[in-house]
Amino acid sequence: MQYEYFMTIGQDSHRFEDEITDPSVNSIKLGAYDVPHNRKFSANSDGDVILHAVTNAISGATGVIVLGGIADKICLEDGIKDSRVYLREALKDLKDEKITRLSLTIECLEPKLKKHFPMIRKNLSELLDLSEDRIGITATTGEGLTGFGKGEGIQVFACMTFRKPIEE
Repeated sequence: MQYEYFMTIGQDSHRFEDEITDPSVNSIKLGAYDVPHNRKFSANSDGDVILHAVTNAISGATGVIVLGGIADKICLEDGIKDSRVYLREALKDLKDEKITRLSLTIECLEPKLKKHFPMIRKNLSELLDLSEDRIGITATTGEGLTGFGKGEGIQVFACMTFRKPIEE
């Protein structure tokens, strides 16, 4: 069988609320993982920018708008704030397409994320049915050139590669 390979990109960002709390009792969701942090996301949902960027990348493959579309009903009308639910909605629209790789770039000043990469990668592997060695994660402060690099929030870019059988 022959395959077509293609790539999509998804992006998402959320700013932090101004209120500072104790990081030992507060966390933010990143890749369905609780990362201790002293500020919360300003978001209608749990604000998981990693899952939102991945969901947007899948929408790029299917053409079905989940965030800003289906997820608005789920979040605002049904009260479901868990971003894993939105990701599962996006995955339902994949037909013959198979995710083969995921690469994430995260821009933020804080929190420091490197030590959390293994658990984020594990969660993404389970959610996407994708081997952990096919998931790459990098982070940057962007030299402080944007609000994300100055500590005002987090931005994520997700590049996904897909394989789709070619009908002969």
